Amino acid sequence: MKLLFIGDVVGSPGRRVLEAALPALREEHEPDWLIVNGENSAGGLGVTAKTARAFFDMGADAITLGNHAYRHRDVYSYLDEEPRIVRPANYVKSNPGRGHTIVEKDGGRLGVVNLSGTVFMKAARSPFIEIDAILEELDGRVDHIFVDFHAEATSEKVAMGWHLDGRVTACVGTHTHVPTADARVLPGGTAFISDVGMTGARDSVIGVRTEQALESFRSQMPIRFDTAEESPWVNAALIEGRPDGLAASIQQLLVSP
Repeated sequence: MKLLFIGDVVGSPGRRVLEAALPALREEHEPDWLIVNGENSAGGLGVTAKTARAFFDMGADAITLGNHAYRHRDVYSYLDEEPRIVRPANYVKSNPGRGHTIVEKDGGRLGVVNLSGTVFMKAARSPFIEIDAILEELDGRVDHIFVDFHAEATSEKVAMGWHLDGRVTACVGTHTHVPTADARVLPGGTAFISDVGMTGARDSVIGVRTEQALESFRSQMPIRFDTAEESPWVNAALIEGRPDGLAASIQQLLVSP
């Protein structure tokens, strides 16, 4: 089993570069599953039904989100209706959408879980307690489990990797838009990386036009942020699973078409 995960897609530049890069990525790596983090796909913040459908049209099997999941109110009903898109599971349970799902393909069953960190971020419950309950629910129902941990603090992400080692196929971090250099399979067999990075404009400040971000830091005043477009690239992770549901390898992919 090979799973290709695409880091936070930022705005239309991210969507375009992903669509352009996918044919070559598929030809080279032949992934069985494609998962996309789409929480910044609509104008750089949030997701809409339109941007989510664009990912499904590209062949995505599932979409994960994060702290901007509810940025656009018109997506709320779509989150309830579309089972292949997940928002952080440790949000308020009555909120729109679901925190985990099972996708089936060619006889395989993949559990996809989205979690939010709580260090410097808001969530209703501890992600560590939440994932324990989800794993009990998924036990015996899936062949592999993929976890997207959308969190700010590196320490919290690393801790989650150790918490899940030997219990899931992969636990990967998103949210900071900066790829980390710590991809590895942990001793218990779980593939891990602190942050996959973003799919969007490399010549930017985490996806925002450089001059606007600099003005914000210099002036300490509210500044309108626009999505940058220069030098788009794809940040991704390729995970190879074993028959026992754990991971054989994880490879970081930094692609500029």
